[in-house]
Order: sequence, then C-alpha cells, then structure tokens
Amino acid sequence: MTTSAEIIAARLAHVDARLAYEIDVVAAAEAVERGEAVLVDTRRQESWDHGHIAGALHLPNKTLDAGIAGLPRDRTLIVYGWGPGCNGATATARVLLAAGLDTRELFGGYEYWVRNGFPTEADGVITRRTPDPLVTAEV
Repeated sequence: MTTSAEIIAARLAHVDARLAYEIDVVAAAEAVERGEAVLVDTRRQESWDHGHIAGALHLPNKTLDAGIAGLPRDRTLIVYGWGPGCNGATATARVLLAAGLDTRELFGGYEYWVRNGFPTEADGVITRRTPDPLVTAEV
C-alpha cells in the first residue's frame, strides 16, 4: 500500500522534473537574449510560413532526422509547437534528448509567445503584438 508521504514524494519529483524540462516564454526570451539558448520551431512548413518566433530555427518533425546534425550544440535548444494543445514539440524534444542535445520545451508554445507580445516573424517582417493582459502583467 502506498503511503501519503510516498504519494507526495512522487508528485514532488514529477513537479521538479517538469520545472527542469519546461521553460516559460519569459525565461526563454531571457535565455535567448543572453545567448544561452536557441528556439526551434517544430511545426509544419505552412505554420512556419504563417508566422514563427523571430530568430527561431525551423525543424519540422518531417525533417527531424536530417536536421539534427545542423543544430547548435553549445546552447540549450528550446523546442516549441503551436501551443498547449500540441505535443509535436514534445515528440521532437524526446528525439533531441535521446541524441544527447540539451533540450527544453517552451511551455505554452508559439501561442503564448505571441500572447506575451514577444517578436514574431512572417514574410520577413518582424512584429510584436500588444501583450494580452490575461497572460502577462504587462499592459
């Protein structure tokens, strides 16, 4: 029989693992700014063309195996998909981690990057939306 202390310990370990693996958009933007990380978009070409995080690399799941060799190995790779309802970035992260690359997943994905007002790019034009007060303290 599992004790209450064992259940709490297991849950604590799970939360610690999530915090070590996932990164929110504010911390990701800061890590990129410091040159410690690079963002990697895992979405299909059509989604990338519609808009992506400014400065991100594009590595759709379709070309993952061929694209691993070209990824930087001196910085943390922060993978992202559309948003919380998409697990494409999780699948990519698993492959990259198994290949020995320092990888984290962007919590909230592209959707929360945009909603926080960070720079995005489409058709060579970089834009920033007004931050959504529901997801950020900025107004």
